[in-house]
Amino acid sequence: MDTLDELIRRSEPSALLTLDGTIRSLNVSMAVTLGRPAEQCVGHNFLGLLPETQRAAAETLLIHGATTKTVSMRVLLFAGPGSASVVSLVEARPVEDLGGGNRLVWVHSVDAGNDLGSLLIPFRLAAAAADLGLWMYSPQEQDLEWLGGAPALAELFPEASVSLSSVVRRVHPDDREALGRIMHSTAAQSPWISLRFLTKRGGWHHLACQTLRIQLGYGGPEQVFGVIRDDTRLEEDRQEMLATLSTERRRADEIAAFSSALITAATEQELQQVVLTRVAATFGGTGAMLALFDSGTRRLRVASDARVDPRQADDMHGLLLDEPGPLTDAIRTGTPQFIPNQEEYIRRWPEVGGAPWLSSYVATSIAPLSPVGDQPLGAWGVTYDSEHHSSPNERALMSTLADLAGQALKRIRLQQARVELATALQRSMLPTLPEHLPGLEVAARYLPSRAGLDIGGDWYDVFLMPDGTVTLEIGDVQGHDVDAAAFMGQVRLSMRAIAAQELDPGTVLTRTNELLVAMAPVRFASCTILHLDPDGGRVTGTSAGHVPVLCARRDGSHDIRELPGGPVLGIVPDTEYREETFTLEEDAALVMLTDGVVEGPGLTLDAGLERAGTLAAEALHDGLNADATADRILDAAVAVDHLDDVAVLVIRRT
Repeated sequence: MDTLDELIRRSEPSALLTLDGTIRSLNVSMAVTLGRPAEQCVGHNFLGLLPETQRAAAETLLIHGATTKTVSMRVLLFAGPGSASVVSLVEARPVEDLGGGNRLVWVHSVDAGNDLGSLLIPFRLAAAAADLGLWMYSPQEQDLEWLGGAPALAELFPEASVSLSSVVRRVHPDDREALGRIMHSTAAQSPWISLRFLTKRGGWHHLACQTLRIQLGYGGPEQVFGVIRDDTRLEEDRQEMLATLSTERRRADEIAAFSSALITAATEQELQQVVLTRVAATFGGTGAMLALFDSGTRRLRVASDARVDPRQADDMHGLLLDEPGPLTDAIRTGTPQFIPNQEEYIRRWPEVGGAPWLSSYVATSIAPLSPVGDQPLGAWGVTYDSEHHSSPNERALMSTLADLAGQALKRIRLQQARVELATALQRSMLPTLPEHLPGLEVAARYLPSRAGLDIGGDWYDVFLMPDGTVTLEIGDVQGHDVDAAAFMGQVRLSMRAIAAQELDPGTVLTRTNELLVAMAPVRFASCTILHLDPDGGRVTGTSAGHVPVLCARRDGSHDIRELPGGPVLGIVPDTEYREETFTLEEDAALVMLTDGVVEGPGLTLDAGLERAGTLAAEALHDGLNADATADRILDAAVAVDHLDDVAVLVIRRT
């Protein structure tokens, strides 16, 4: 038996370990194999100096070497001195330290030069257990030798040895550069790369590859080994998952767009368009119908898309709500009706089973348009040309969107009712112009603000006085709502009542202001009032904070007349309004405006007045009457996207 010193002086890597695995002594070869200087090894645990993946196998080896009298061998992978790991067949056996009386374990590499393939057996077994493939690349011969592993992977490489060029030809062109990088990598272990590999059966496989640089035995040859994993099924699952995710995202976007379109629909016609163009596609149907309940006639108004048999829509149109059938039942009870096939339809509604349109579809899903807490206002139906069983999620989504449509329909109808009320109120507030005013042509135009209700606070008035003169007014109340219109009515009627008693325009404004100040209104009004004698053209006028009056002539000229007066009405008490008197020539016209006509985005008051005066003068020069002149001015206001109410009053002396 060799002495302990002789065991360490051997050329192959050798080390003496205590029973707990601490390195007592080692030779230079073992230090080189462990990849660190000898002084950094002595006193350290042998297992801790090995790659983590090798520690369990090495621990088993040392336990056998410490507890049995037999020789134990294991193939272990060491870090090695360079970029390549070292694979060695390691023997462990017990030895006695005769000098110290301690039992030690001698570990050393065994020369496997005559059977290097034995060093690869553990790696083959590990590759097969991990469902991987293993091959060895020889840079000199440019060949790849299949070493084994998972049987399924072996089918991809039926030859025991293939040239690198033949492998490259079967790799997808886009992936060949990545394959070249790992084949020529100088690192001990390359990163995993993915590539597409064409099998001899003509199908593409998605493979993951990694290369390892390994030295076979201490002082042995360095080889490049490759590990292969078949990710084809994983990639198929990933692509399927991505397709599913894409479909779900697209469906979510479609549902969001559907919801947004319902919310923003401003009229019943827009709501009908949204439903008929979107609902069938959203729920995979072949056709769609929309039935709205008319509470006045208690009948249904039905519309459908072009994929629904016209007989079907005609048969539904005009149904009374108390007639039997899935559509009327859904609206009457507020309960959705999901009918998977014709047999179910006939079973549930035998009394209408012979309807002429029954053969035009196989299944249908009907959801009532139910605003929260209210009776349904109608229903939509989605038809299918094959049997269709709605899932719980589909039913819940359809009911939710139908409820949203019901809320939108309720909002639209309430808004329509408000608009109709506002229009009627506005119509009642604006006066009817006198039909015959001797020596004068009078025309008036009005448009409400583009924001809010179809109503505003602008007004005008023209009335004949007992002495044959004419009073003309135009004004603007703050705001664009029903309250503004109501206040406008109070101001206009008050001024007319006062003007009937007072011929002086300044006095009319003074008394009107006193009345409004006493009422302590939350709004104010601007106004211009003119008193015109048609015979001589004498005009007396004043203004309460209103825009100037325009005077246009037949020769195409015009001027802007800013009248004296005072502040807006209803704010400052004890205000007296000054007047001005001037003459309106024959065939000339006065144009009275509100600020919405002459102010707007990008249009200053001065520029607006100049534009309106030019338009009026051109109209007179072209021989147009008062009505046509008023239209020309109003059209220009609309063209610049007016935001405020607009009113125009044209008085032409003939």
